[in-house]
Amino acid sequence: MSEQDLTVPRPLPATSADTADEPGAAARVLGAPSLVAQDVHVTYRVVGSRGRERGAKSGGGRRARLRRLMDRGREHTGGVTEVHAVRGVSFVARRGESIAILGTNGSGKSTLLRALAGLQPMSQGSVYVDGVPSLLGVNAVLMKKLSGERNIVIGGLALGLTRAEIDAKLDEIVEFAGIGDAVYLPMSALSSGMAARLRFAISTARVPEVLMIDEALATGDAAFRQRSKERIEQIREAAGTIFFVSHSLAAVRSMCTRAIWLDKGVVRMDGDVDTVADAYRDHIKADKREARRARRAKLGEEEWQRRRQARRARREARRSAEAAESR
Repeated sequence: MSEQDLTVPRPLPATSADTADEPGAAARVLGAPSLVAQDVHVTYRVVGSRGRERGAKSGGGRRARLRRLMDRGREHTGGVTEVHAVRGVSFVARRGESIAILGTNGSGKSTLLRALAGLQPMSQGSVYVDGVPSLLGVNAVLMKKLSGERNIVIGGLALGLTRAEIDAKLDEIVEFAGIGDAVYLPMSALSSGMAARLRFAISTARVPEVLMIDEALATGDAAFRQRSKERIEQIREAAGTIFFVSHSLAAVRSMCTRAIWLDKGVVRMDGDVDTVADAYRDHIKADKREARRARRAKLGEEEWQRRRQARRARREARRSAEAAESR
């Protein structure tokens, strides 16, 4: 591994405090930089992603169809494609900030978080972290054969807690996750929502210096999201830094003070969360309108109107059925 891939090469220089304005609240005083990303590029190779030309197919008949069926598994072998997922991302995150990473699917959000956490090698650039980053995602690993209680112990030890501190926080973690006696069951017996809540509770049992959340709150209910919001606010007040990836603009607005909009791996906008979220929302709406116009032109006006009337009829039938059930 090259020197540029190391996440903690040297301590950060001391800088003056900054402020972030929040609507309806006093200005929040921000601390020194906790993470600096400098010209981060992430490129990885996908093997077997280029298929053969489909135009030169053999003629009809049972023998030809059988040959095509047997060759189907070999159509996508031999090709190698380089994917430039993150392109020259640079920014500075400070203590006390909660930063949202916005972008459509495939824009490089999760890849960027993994690179910042030191889990994804960079092809170019540097990341300097003052502390130990903690990445919490929907695919974070818990040992399925062990009980939730044992996973709490293992996770707490990984966070640097002593066994006595873990025992003291055990009830609090279980209560926050809202899983009750299910904590004594193997993780394989828990639902995906219960496992996600437990992962978040374990990861925040100790105030992390840099917490990265990748869609990990999407499976929680409204009550858990409120508890998560309060916990995130506590981490911010304790001068921690939070990165939050979510497709929910409502969650982003309520939990974050700053947003970075990624578009095809490039930072398109970085600033106040409401300003960036509004611009991102307008961009998504414009893309949907353009896609709708293109689809309408492809189908033709008559077919488009027929499908539109069919969708409207299905909506009205569904509403009528729901109204009948509520009576």
